[in-house]
Amino acid sequence: MKTPLFVLALTATLALGACNPLETGPVGNANVPQPRKAVDLGRYVGTWYEQGRYEASFQKGCEGVTAQYTAKPDGTVAVVNSCRQGSPTGPLRSADATARIVEGSNGAKLKVSFFRPFEGDYWVLDRADDYGWAIVGEPSGRYLWLLTRERRISPRQYESLVARARTLGYDTTLLRRTQQ
Repeated sequence: MKTPLFVLALTATLALGACNPLETGPVGNANVPQPRKAVDLGRYVGTWYEQGRYEASFQKGCEGVTAQYTAKPDGTVAVVNSCRQGSPTGPLRSADATARIVEGSNGAKLKVSFFRPFEGDYWVLDRADDYGWAIVGEPSGRYLWLLTRERRISPRQYESLVARARTLGYDTTLLRRTQQ
């Protein structure tokens, strides 16, 4: 089931980012680094499971969060963000978008649009060499997502991702663990 309010909130938040005077969430990294590695879109597409995030109004109450990326013939990427409201088995909410790679970013920066003409930044700040995990943010430092290819990971794996985010300059005390 598509939730228009979810789509609108996500789009507005991503599109306006740090320039949004209505967004009052804390800045978890005042000096967001540039992405560390190039991203091969062919290896990045597929399903990602959110393991942790900075809480944002458009994700309030979301558990079982996934992101599905599919390459399109025109070089863009179809995006489907989904979550379960309240618990990993709660009602499904989803939002469809299109992403495009930012020229000159080695595939690590994308612009995501849930409806045109609004676009938001999506930066793959770091990733595993085998594309088993990724740390995603954007320039304002208000949003951060820890993603893996596996639905469930061990506490040790999660702590490793948190430590990695900390080395990127993020305040990891602001992270909220996602139930999968």
